[in-house]
Amino acid sequence: MAFSVVIPARYASSRFPGKPLADLAGKPMLQHVYERACLSDAQRIIIATDDERIAQVARDFGAEVCMTRAEHPSGTDRLQEVVKQLGFYADDIVVNVQGDEPLIPPRIINQVAHNLMAVPEAGIATLSEPIEEIEALLNPNVVKVVSDRQGMALYFSRAAIPWPRDAFAQHGQTQMPQGFNWQRHIGLYAYRVRLLNEFVTWAPAAVEETECLEQLRALWNGVRIHVAQADEIPPAGVDTPEDLQRVAAWLAQEAHG
Repeated sequence: MAFSVVIPARYASSRFPGKPLADLAGKPMLQHVYERACLSDAQRIIIATDDERIAQVARDFGAEVCMTRAEHPSGTDRLQEVVKQLGFYADDIVVNVQGDEPLIPPRIINQVAHNLMAVPEAGIATLSEPIEEIEALLNPNVVKVVSDRQGMALYFSRAAIPWPRDAFAQHGQTQMPQGFNWQRHIGLYAYRVRLLNEFVTWAPAAVEETECLEQLRALWNGVRIHVAQADEIPPAGVDTPEDLQRVAAWLAQEAHG
């Protein structure tokens, strides 16, 4: 079964205005994301933006562009506008690849899409990676996920879940507890279009607004979210100009072997 990739790209950013067009190793950062997606098995790759500057640059490097409204409350709403505009079918699968992930491995784009294809009872599929350091476990910017034995998400949280009561009581929060495979959520999603069309009709859930985690709206409304450990760990994305410099250095090192 085929799938498509949508890459949302916004010009406005409080920490890094114009981020998708920032120069990275001689190309706009967005082009790196697009070229990584082109190495996946996706049959169609679309850049979704509300800014004509981004749209023109994307067209110049050969991408299909879908212009969207500026006032979407979430990335999922923007994704749904794309599939509605372009006439996707309810059973189609779309992978949302963030426009600030210039090093995303094509392998995990395929993985998340194929996982959703293989689990018909799921409306969404996503990925995770092991947490190995106590600092990450306790960091609220690192989203944790707990799944059931069938690989379906039970909950996502910024808190350390599950909470290792006895280990923390004995040793304090100074070392990584043993006995559980804690997982960090990787924000790469595959959706069934039917689910996207339902999602935009739901009001934000209190638990979603409390944690500031959009995927909790889906769980609140009974959607099953499949979670698998990523076949390849993606490098960190670009949130700031400093991140861009780090990625540029990584690319330069890769180019020189």
